[in-house]
Amino acid sequence: MATNALRSLWAEPRPTNAPGRGPRDWALVAVLICWSVVEVVLRQDLAPLPLQLLAVLAVLGPLLWRRTHPLVAVAVSCGTLTIVDIVRILTGSQGTLLNSTLAVLILAYALFRWGSGREAASGLGVILLWLAIITTHGADPTTLAEAVAGYAFFLFAAALGAAIRYRAKIRIRDIDQAKAREREQLARELHDTVAHHVSGIAIQAQAGRAIAASHPERAVEALAVIEDAATRTLTELRAIVGVLRASQDTEFAPQPGVAEVEQLATDGRTRPSVEVTLFGEFDDLSPAVGAAIYRLAQESITNARRHARHATQVTVAVTGDADRVRLTIDDDGSAAGGRAPAGYGLVGMRERASLLGGTFHAGPAAERGWRVEAVLPRTGTPR
Repeated sequence: MATNALRSLWAEPRPTNAPGRGPRDWALVAVLICWSVVEVVLRQDLAPLPLQLLAVLAVLGPLLWRRTHPLVAVAVSCGTLTIVDIVRILTGSQGTLLNSTLAVLILAYALFRWGSGREAASGLGVILLWLAIITTHGADPTTLAEAVAGYAFFLFAAALGAAIRYRAKIRIRDIDQAKAREREQLARELHDTVAHHVSGIAIQAQAGRAIAASHPERAVEALAVIEDAATRTLTELRAIVGVLRASQDTEFAPQPGVAEVEQLATDGRTRPSVEVTLFGEFDDLSPAVGAAIYRLAQESITNARRHARHATQVTVAVTGDADRVRLTIDDDGSAAGGRAPAGYGLVGMRERASLLGGTFHAGPAAERGWRVEAVLPRTGTPR
């Protein structure tokens, strides 16, 4: 078991969402440069300035590439610091290095946060080798307690990087699962709706063949083509959508739609109360869009009841125009409700809207409370 775990760690790939250099990275380097300048001005117990400059560059330069090239950054930094220490020993230079060089801890963190398993193992070896050299043969006298503290700091930085890495990995997995569940539910609803209508087409075509004896031959041939195409389409839909749906029996009953959204309203005796308003025409609305509007409204109302602190009312408005349908849900809860826009329920709702070619937004309202807004095309073309 231990061997398999080590092999798994060794084969761990790099995270795929590593960000590039940004303003924060340059700000970090700028702060460390200012820190170094202040130390040079105020401290009197420093090593010669050329060695200080080389040590600072060895730490600050690789910080800009710590996510994209973590192993190279650690190797360059620790290797250069080792050379600086060796030069100090051979030349008998007095004084210590700048405290700003402790930013090398950031590189240890980045190695385990953004590096692959091979890079993390190799980089850890480089760090431990460097620590062994400077604690046993370094230019500055080091006690046993200081040596242990040095190892502890670097191991803590590495462990912190690994912990945040795997926490992000678990979160990405949970988000993917939430999206997959939403895709499965949408596929089931599409399957049930399409199967219902296509079954009707097949039945009508079969009836047409039965009474086509008194009609021209072309009508019989057309009905045969309709029957064949409808039957083949139904079979293909069952096979394709069956990959996405769970192993449940097909329900040929129509799915909830915009009309059923009104049933989500309450009579005012429960808190928060729910008020539903429908505007516009919804007669030719795609069944998938109607079902999505209902599910989004239902999930938003549930979230408001669970998380909207001190909320007394939830307002649901559905507006249909010539090209699209807009759903808006507002509650009057406290601004300190603490609802995070990255919740998995919101991830599923955003995925459903995206699959139907629409947009979704959830966040604090302008004055107070929380607003959920979705805009879907009437045709609901899945992407």
